[in-house]
Amino acid sequence: MKNFVCLLGILFTIIACSTSSKNSTEINNPKSTAVNDTVRIANDSLEYEVIIIDNGFSFWLSSQALPRNYYSLTYLENKNQVYVTEWNNRVLQPQRYNPNLYEMTIDYQSHIRYGYEVNYLIYNYMIYFQNTYKQKLAGYVPQR
Repeated sequence: MKNFVCLLGILFTIIACSTSSKNSTEINNPKSTAVNDTVRIANDSLEYEVIIIDNGFSFWLSSQALPRNYYSLTYLENKNQVYVTEWNNRVLQPQRYNPNLYEMTIDYQSHIRYGYEVNYLIYNYMIYFQNTYKQKLAGYVPQR
């Protein structure tokens, strides 16, 4: 099994445990909950969990983010790969970028099928992060 632990903003964690046979499996029926400013998505069958804790994110997600299925899964995966790559570059340059914003690298692997809900959540956090903290990770940032 592989464990991937990642941090975004104040706290954003992906823990994905999967075997190579599960890597191509689509994540089905994830459970999503929001408590205060915590958003959690979990799927026991693939043993992954995403937790985002950032003041205002859950409100922003419910009030400003475009609805689920607005974007295709391919679009979200491609955008997340670009955003995560730039994020990781900034983590490695604490003298240039605020280390309080970019605390840890994100181990987002394009060959793992995280499914729509995980990609939707990561993408929307990246948009929220860029707009809230006045950062530009790559290209055009929607002003939602």
